Amino acid sequence: QVQLVESGGGLVQAGGSLRLSCTASGRNFRAYVMGWFRQTPGKEPEFVASMIGSSTDYSDSAEGRFTISRDNAKNMVYLQMNSLEPEDTAVYYCAASASIQAMVSSRPSFWGQGTQVTVSS
Repeated sequence: QVQLVESGGGLVQAGGSLRLSCTASGRNFRAYVMGWFRQTPGKEPEFVASMIGSSTDYSDSAEGRFTISRDNAKNMVYLQMNSLEPEDTAVYYCAASASIQAMVSSRPSFWGQGTQVTVSS
């Protein structure tokens, strides 16, 4: 079992930055694919970014603006979000998966409770 707790969400103006953090509990953290999703009301969760080892993957909307990173010694994963746009407003979820395929197909095994990000225009 992996438990995930996000932090760092909030209100920011368009063009600003936020850094989301996710603390993971459980064993073998470094073996998991870690990722971030976001969800707006009435829609399915949308893949944002993932990372395993030093390999990263991003959605088209995140590429070039967001950076995922992890600290395996601290069981932490981060999402640095720059040049934020009102369209980035969503609840952001940290996720963990044993496989890359499950992560990029929005079927990770473990989810956090989410943190709200609101970008004002």
